[in-house]
Amino acid sequence: MSFHFPRLTFQGEAIVRTSRSLASLGLLVAACLYSAATGQESKPQEAKPQSSATPTAGSYPVFIDTTGSDWVTVGKEDFVKANCNDDTWVWDGNQVHCTGLPVGVLRSKKKYKNLEFVGSWRHLSEGGNSGFFLWTPEQALEKLPPNALPNAGIEVQVLDHGYTAQFEKSSGKKADWFSTNGDIFPVGKSKLKPFAPLSPDGSRSFPKSKHSLGTPQWNHYYVRAINGEVRLWVNGHEVSGGKDADPAEGYLCLESEGAPVEFKDIKIRELP
Repeated sequence: MSFHFPRLTFQGEAIVRTSRSLASLGLLVAACLYSAATGQESKPQEAKPQSSATPTAGSYPVFIDTTGSDWVTVGKEDFVKANCNDDTWVWDGNQVHCTGLPVGVLRSKKKYKNLEFVGSWRHLSEGGNSGFFLWTPEQALEKLPPNALPNAGIEVQVLDHGYTAQFEKSSGKKADWFSTNGDIFPVGKSKLKPFAPLSPDGSRSFPKSKHSLGTPQWNHYYVRAINGEVRLWVNGHEVSGGKDADPAEGYLCLESEGAPVEFKDIKIRELP
């Protein structure tokens, strides 16, 4: 017997706890009905998470509902080139293909302060590197040359699992200062107090569970950024975040960093 939960709007950890409680109640009722019908005792089996990733035991993916009128789909008309070539980013409806060359960013036309956004991404080569830049200040984008990234902003990293082996092979060093499951960290002049668990130097919020899928599979990100606090959900699981970001207002950027990557179905909801 399987149980399917509706798509629910996040209200923090309470929703996750509620989902777990509903799953436990459903299993108990099923077991009682089975015993009454057959006269045999039956041990309830744990409901399996609805995700092809390897989740933390007892956790279930919950996705935010983005069908409301306050959610806006953003696409080609909502972004401008910061420092990449004209053919670095190619749009096809709500999906954009990035060649990865040169290194740089595509930025939103609007500045954002408090917002939620969702988007799906996938790498097209093993070990690909990319990311979302949140709250990128204007001065970090002015006269930004090709093959350079902004020197400020909060990065929500988009990294393929194969990057770990590539880094260790090319550098001869242990890849213990980053993860491939959704790190969040301040870039350059920006500041952020990352949530635990932390990278060895304390600069990054490491994911508390692993849910990212490798190339060429699609991953779903939900980011909530309010009053300097940012939280990330990967494929329906909250994994990382931080608080006291400075600055906590700016542009949303998509990152080109040397490898082909695709983004699609980016939606934004601005908050008070």
